[in-house]
Amino acid sequence: MTGAMPLRQFQQHAVRAADAGFSGLVVTESGRTAYLACAAAALTRTDLDLATGVAVAFPRSPMVTASVAWELADASGGRFRLGIGPQVRAHVERRYSSVFDHPGPRMREYVLALKAIFRAFRGEVPLDFAGDYYTFSLLPPIWSPGPIDAADPPVDVAAVNPWMLRMAGEVADGVHVHPMNTLDYLRETLVPNLDEGARRAGRDPAALAVFVPLFTVVGDTDEERARWREASRTMVGFYGSTPNYAFIFDQIGFEGTTERLRAAQKSGDPAAPGRVISDELLAHFVVEGTWADISRRIVERCRVLEGHDVHVVLYLAGMAAAQRGDAFERFGAVARRVARL
Repeated sequence: MTGAMPLRQFQQHAVRAADAGFSGLVVTESGRTAYLACAAAALTRTDLDLATGVAVAFPRSPMVTASVAWELADASGGRFRLGIGPQVRAHVERRYSSVFDHPGPRMREYVLALKAIFRAFRGEVPLDFAGDYYTFSLLPPIWSPGPIDAADPPVDVAAVNPWMLRMAGEVADGVHVHPMNTLDYLRETLVPNLDEGARRAGRDPAALAVFVPLFTVVGDTDEERARWREASRTMVGFYGSTPNYAFIFDQIGFEGTTERLRAAQKSGDPAAPGRVISDELLAHFVVEGTWADISRRIVERCRVLEGHDVHVVLYLAGMAAAQRGDAFERFGAVARRVARL
């Protein structure tokens, strides 16, 4: 998992990732667009799989998103997956000045609209999509990109709560699991709801891609592990302050953690949120081991997803790329071993 960066720099990063042994990049979107980063990577000599993980959906018309995804599928030779998510209300309304209301049904319709637009791009059917939030009925040939040699880009959605997971299973090609995941969450929330949505739509759950970002506390010394442990603690504290994710703490017996995190954030003490995330709590969210055995531990963690098309995402590898030393290349070796297990 990596953030976007200046485009020439991202091309160099993609080549380095391929040389290190990673099979793909999942590109997040914050200050820079995930789509342009994927384009930069697609135009390198690598054969990396590329995915936005995730791009913000609602501020962009499905037609705009479909057009960009179509070009990326073409440029990458079919190695691009479109990962989209709703973001949160404050960002959609106040940063993008866009509409957020009814995010679940809106996202469901967004996915269906994308697939209708892809069919129209191929010339299989006229563009004719009418929903509660989006309507598309005009695509003159001059405005269509036309067919491409690659397959339609798969559409994956970010989902946390049961309704969104069932929706993803029903209409999407895969799901991006939130980085703040635990074994209990994967077993009790993700798998049953994703599978229910797929079966309700007459689909095979095994065909759905499941992108699983993992916090890895890895190293051969206590000092080395401590670095990744504190990075993971910071991220769990950051994500865990979102009210929609409070149930993940409750599920593992740490009720009230989100409220305590929000109070710590308001205290003005930058270290306060980290003190809320005890080592006992943090252990639920990380995979820990030495460089030699972390790959096996990752595979063991993901065994709960057996029967699905699992894509392991090393969340902290992107951070390692920006640091001195060989941690990034060592993460690449971990990726190679995971792929073989």
